[in-house]
Parts: sequence; C-alpha cells; structure tokens
Amino acid sequence: MKLHILGCYAATPRTLTNPTSQVLEIGNHMFLIDCGEGTQVQLRKLKLKFSRINHIFISHLHGDHFFGLPGLVSTFRLLGREKELHIYGPKGIKDAITLLLKLGDSWTNYHIHFHELTSAGPEVIFEDDKVSVETVPLTHRVYTNGFLFKEKLGERKLSVEAVAKYKVDKAYFQNIKNGRDVTMDDGTVLPNALLSFDPPKPKSYAYCSDTAYKPDIVGQIDHATALYHESTFLESEADLAVKTEHSTAKQAAAIAKSAHVERLILGHYSTRYKSIGLFRQEASEVFPDVELADDGKFFEF
Repeated sequence: MKLHILGCYAATPRTLTNPTSQVLEIGNHMFLIDCGEGTQVQLRKLKLKFSRINHIFISHLHGDHFFGLPGLVSTFRLLGREKELHIYGPKGIKDAITLLLKLGDSWTNYHIHFHELTSAGPEVIFEDDKVSVETVPLTHRVYTNGFLFKEKLGERKLSVEAVAKYKVDKAYFQNIKNGRDVTMDDGTVLPNALLSFDPPKPKSYAYCSDTAYKPDIVGQIDHATALYHESTFLESEADLAVKTEHSTAKQAAAIAKSAHVERLILGHYSTRYKSIGLFRQEASEVFPDVELADDGKFFEF
C-alpha cells in the first residue's frame, strides 16, 4: 500500500503548497482521493501515470478538494483517453463537471460514470476481488465523506517444502491456496495448515478530511493500518475549529488513539502557522506514532 501526497494544505493554493489531493496505490489500483487545484501538475512532478487513474473519490464540494477535477477530466480527453472513468462524490458533482464541459463544448471521448453519494451512513461504493472502499460519514459545513480503503484477505501461501515432502501433485496447489485440505490417493488427509502458511494480514487506510471532531467514526476505522486525519488548527485556535467544523491536531490524535490505528498522518493544515512541526508536537502528546503529510511526501504501509 503506497500513499503519495500531492497536496495537503487548507483553503487556497500558495507558491509552495497545494490544496488537498493524494494517490493511494492498493490492490493494483491507483486511486485518486480529492482533487484540489494543481493536482495534475503534482501528478507530473511525482511521475504518476495519468492512465492508471480510473477511480476518483471526492470527499465534499468545497473548492480546495475538487476544483482541480474539471481540468483533469479535460486533460484526460486531450491525452486521448478511451477507458471509462469513475467519479465518486456528493450529489451535485455530476452537474458541476458536465456544465463546464457543456459550456466549453469539450465533451470527453471516454465515458464518465458519476456515483453520487447521499447516504448519511457508511456504504460500500467500490469492491472487487482485492479491495473494497466504503464511505466514512463526517461532520462538516456541507455533506462530506471520508473513505476507508480495505484490502481483502489474500490466498494462503503454499509451503514448497511441505508439498515436496508429501509428494502433493501440482493439480492440488490452487485448492491448497484456497484453504482446502488434500486427500491423497491412499485416503490420507493432509490438513491445509500442514501445506500452507497464513496470508499476510490485510491492510487498511482511512482518509478523514474535512471534519469536526467526530468520535463516532472510531468503530468503523478501528485498527486501521494508517489514518489520515485533518488537523486544520492547533488547540490554541480550538474555537475556530468549532466554528468552521474542522479538527485540531490534538483531536485527530484522540481519534487515532481511540481507534487503535497503527499510525496517524496529519494534514489539511491552516497556513496561519509558521511550522507544521507544531502539529506533530501537539498530537504526539496524545498518540505516539504521528507523521506529517507534506506536498510530494510518500508513505508505504
């Protein structure tokens, strides 16, 4: 599981910082999560292939999270894209994008599937044989979802030494990987545990931006491998966090601690602060494994 931070600052683009956008590589997919201004420039800087993006997840319809989407959709057309594109986001995102395409007479030559979200509760919005994606309902000034990306349990790992020792025919290998026992020609049953190893523990990534402090998401993201949680403010501006329905670094750490996540990644910083190191300092008082997102930064889980 690989996470590329394209942008992680709040509100407006600046000379050296970009609004929210990130790419998650999981289960042979390259998912784009939010799409603030400058997203496609950052994709080029980080040498991430446009052609691998087939699914885009938009948390909410504030500009710093989706104003880069119309340009990216248009660039896909200019690059000769033919593959269909899936866009998941709040109701209204289809109207916002298609109106711009209509006014500019620049319809795409590939099909766009808009999956408009309205549910107040969690729902699975994407699933294949390797990964699932479900919404994490958040509390913000407009309808907002986070997203929980989860690997599925993989096949068991074949014990080469064991199958050789017991002279198990190759024809049984896939059944062994699927967890089945093997019955030999003489009637002997070889337990699956004797012939294979447990698959790696599935990993998960929880993305939570933007939101007021919301403890009721803890059960859904419990034991996530990594949690990205917005930390727009420090506790010294907690009143602004309440007013704007954002979170502080300390509150993000409290969510991470309660959810028993393995690591916390902070982001969506207000640019009023001189150093993002202050966010780590504050959060570390509550939760030990804190990392700071920053434009261009890469994480591997």
